[in-house]
Amino acid sequence: MENFWNLLISNIQHTSPLEFFAVGFGLLSVFFIMKENIWGYPTGLVNVGLYVYLCFKARLFANMGINVFYFIVSIYGWYNWTHPGQNQTHLEIKRLNKKEIWLALASFTLLFLLIWLLLSHVPESSSPFFDALTTAIFIVAMVLQAYKRLETWIFWIAGDVIAIPLFASSGLAFTGLQYLAFFLMAISGFFSWKKSLASHV
Repeated sequence: MENFWNLLISNIQHTSPLEFFAVGFGLLSVFFIMKENIWGYPTGLVNVGLYVYLCFKARLFANMGINVFYFIVSIYGWYNWTHPGQNQTHLEIKRLNKKEIWLALASFTLLFLLIWLLLSHVPESSSPFFDALTTAIFIVAMVLQAYKRLETWIFWIAGDVIAIPLFASSGLAFTGLQYLAFFLMAISGFFSWKKSLASHV
């Protein structure tokens, strides 16, 4: 544990200004999403655009790919949140039904196995198993977020727990701290959305 914190402190001291900038926009994005504020999407687009480059440099290729995916889904989510349908002023939070839960879990499993298989054949990939695991979790979380499903936070929480040591050990220590903040914010986001959902039932 002491070696981990020493590595963390050392890496933070060598954190690039670009990573600080990306982390700031990432925190803003999650804060706005917690509050059901549409600004979560434009700030998120800046964040993921920067992380495409940062993950490429860190050789986290699946996480680089997921940020490209984030960019596309963020545009869709932005549109979906601002076009809720007839007789609705905003997109309401909902829970997954049983069929959707199984679909989400099956999608996660298939994505994880496929990405892990692909990364295991990439010699430059620094951590194929955990890179694939977080990527699969975050893809499902992002899609659920676009549809404003409460369970999105459960996937974010699980992915954040894994991402903290993954990024810290890959030389992106400040990003590891960002995911620690994301973890705490995701817990808060879950209860905030749950309260909002209960108020509309």
